[in-house]
Amino acid sequence: LPLSSGTTYTAPDLYYFMDSPTEISNFGLREFTVNGQNIRFVLHHNGTEEELDTYFEKVKKVVLEQKRVYGELPKFDYNTYTFLACYIPNASGDGMEHRNSTILTSTRSLAEDGMKRNIGTVSHEFFHAWNVERIRPKSLEPFNFAEANMSGALWFAEGFTSYYTNLTLCRAGLITSEEYVEGLTGTFNYVWNSPGRQFFNPIEMSFQAPFVDASTSVDPVNRGNTFISYYSYGSVLGLALDLSLREKNLNLDDYMRLVWQTYGKSETPYTIENLQQSLKQYAGKSFSKNFFNKYIYTSGMPNYKDLLISNGVLLQENSDQAYFGATAIINDDLNGIISANPKIGSPAYLAGLDKGDVLTSINNKPFPNGQSFDDFIKTRIVGDSLQIDFERYGVKKTTLVLLKSDPSYNIVLMEKEGEEPSKKLLRKRKEWLKVN
Repeated sequence: LPLSSGTTYTAPDLYYFMDSPTEISNFGLREFTVNGQNIRFVLHHNGTEEELDTYFEKVKKVVLEQKRVYGELPKFDYNTYTFLACYIPNASGDGMEHRNSTILTSTRSLAEDGMKRNIGTVSHEFFHAWNVERIRPKSLEPFNFAEANMSGALWFAEGFTSYYTNLTLCRAGLITSEEYVEGLTGTFNYVWNSPGRQFFNPIEMSFQAPFVDASTSVDPVNRGNTFISYYSYGSVLGLALDLSLREKNLNLDDYMRLVWQTYGKSETPYTIENLQQSLKQYAGKSFSKNFFNKYIYTSGMPNYKDLLISNGVLLQENSDQAYFGATAIINDDLNGIISANPKIGSPAYLAGLDKGDVLTSINNKPFPNGQSFDDFIKTRIVGDSLQIDFERYGVKKTTLVLLKSDPSYNIVLMEKEGEEPSKKLLRKRKEWLKVN
């Protein structure tokens, strides 16, 4: 907000006021200028000035790396953008983008792994200065403070932003190529193996934001089987689109820049059809139609194995590892309580087990003392059958669980598995990750 006089700041209207967060604290301040605009980093923490200096250098790298994607910074009001960071033990960890600023909160201090773990939120929220603050879905215009604001575009607004979060850190040299590639594994497995794709496409997942993002519900739900976070869903689709475009000697950076020039820079709200039209303009009608029809309007999944190996990255199966399909937490009685709904189609699901069931014995033996349930399953082999005795609402029951192959994957660099990537693959990977 602009300073009127003394300690008085002004906002033109309530909307702008609500979009201008405030931090009142004993803070440290660092700033630098980019093309005539001031980028400020404000930090409230219990650490040292030297830690702030070191961290601010990382923040600067993030800012400049993301500027390269779009070719320019947005035109910030009053030529100023402010990071408001609060890294203290009693903070409620989160990140929230605003028009000319972002709030970053974490319980992690810079001295306690915060240098590495907090910078991801910096990357995610600053990318929003383009994607969602100015490249803005028409479905969020005008924002209604009294109603749920539903949008089918969050797979792009949040998901593609999530794709660039760690990619930015890799390109800026804040994490290694190996860390970035292996870091894709968790999100990929979550989306790839989710039963939720049977029920909703990315647009429909986006519509559920009012029910899942910081909302409160006391009702039992089965979202583990029916919902995929649009952050994660959009992130793996962003990966697929980027690598698919690179097969045509194109890339996602240039597509994002086109969307920025067409809609973001002029702050013209877009529709999902507009995104498809921009992809058609950039990559051709056939490519655009194929991507949206298969992966956005329906719930198909691209061929990630081929896309990744074309960049010297392997997608490896864990088929020799046994899989149960539910997690049991060992209680004080050395019984196991199933803590979440078993995944549809998993061995636990097919055996009729459910959340809250108390497992009392396996193959007529008590739970192994001192060993977690997941570690116990790892000692078994694919095809093993487990007789599970359990209680549901005090009623004793028995079922047979037939262990299947673990459906999860590992994503690793080829050379880590002893395979030497060709010069062509290394060149393509370098163009993607922009690293030496």
